[in-house]
Amino acid sequence: MDAQVFWDVIGRYNQQTLAIQIVLLVFVLSAVSISFAGKVQWLAKLALGVANLFIGIVFFGIYGTEPIQMFFALPLYLVCGGLFLYESLRSREDALGRPDGWQAALLVLYALYPAVSILLGNRFPRMVTHIMPCPVVSLSIAVYAGYQKKNLVLLALLTMWGLTGVKSLIFSAYEDIILLICGIYGVVLTAKELKKRKGRA
Repeated sequence: MDAQVFWDVIGRYNQQTLAIQIVLLVFVLSAVSISFAGKVQWLAKLALGVANLFIGIVFFGIYGTEPIQMFFALPLYLVCGGLFLYESLRSREDALGRPDGWQAALLVLYALYPAVSILLGNRFPRMVTHIMPCPVVSLSIAVYAGYQKKNLVLLALLTMWGLTGVKSLIFSAYEDIILLICGIYGVVLTAKELKKRKGRA
């Protein structure tokens, strides 16, 4: 996929789904806030599951034009969304702790995604918004890091997409350096989780 195709897909998606994106963003941020406040701990996972499924079905399934979108990104987001929903049911009492310094920094970076896109010279609809693939995974990693129990498959898939932030240099989407930072953090989380499980064995 070249940069022109990349931004064309974003433009069509933003033009035709802006209202849905706003509703979904309010839902996700409300759910995450409620869980961070210590109420309905599973709600953040549920909301992230819905957001990831939306990206998979709508952004890649409907607006995607390239094989890599249909055969890599689409199934990845569907699996991530499904696993978030599964985890929201399986670990309903799993507490979401208050964000530490790193997680807080990643949440701030997520919040800044559209502003960074604008500062880089992009304008709506050809700009990055909060409800797009890379911001959604960035938020997913930052929030999921706060849960005590982690699904390794889900964490690995989120991290895998996070590391695709290296494409920021290919498509001149320098906003996605934020995604790459989240992906590197995901690697650290995965390593810690593996070490913790090895210690229990």
